[in-house]
Amino acid sequence: MEHDIRPWGEYWVLEDAETHKVKRIEVNPGGRLSLQYHFKRGEVWTIVSGVGTITINDDIKDYKVGEVALIPQGAHHRIENKTNEPVVFVEVQYGTYFGEDDIVRIEDDYNRA
Repeated sequence: MEHDIRPWGEYWVLEDAETHKVKRIEVNPGGRLSLQYHFKRGEVWTIVSGVGTITINDDIKDYKVGEVALIPQGAHHRIENKTNEPVVFVEVQYGTYFGEDDIVRIEDDYNRA
């Protein structure tokens, strides 16, 4: 199983197929992913533990366990953990390409933009 540690937390690839990719993503307390978008995929995020503050374009909202964020291809998005507990979500990617090089970073706390 593919696993990677990032400055904001870590992720595991649960399934990697031609039509989709599924990840389990954990965001550390105080961590947040870059504000980003993708040319070749959309994503569906389902919160399974904790509370994540999700930005999709101009909409910013707290998502709790069981809530789902739909992120269309090309939408600017990020998740932030403003709590003292880890946030865990399942990400389902759908589209035509799922490589990490299809991440376009607009803003990044870790100088990766």
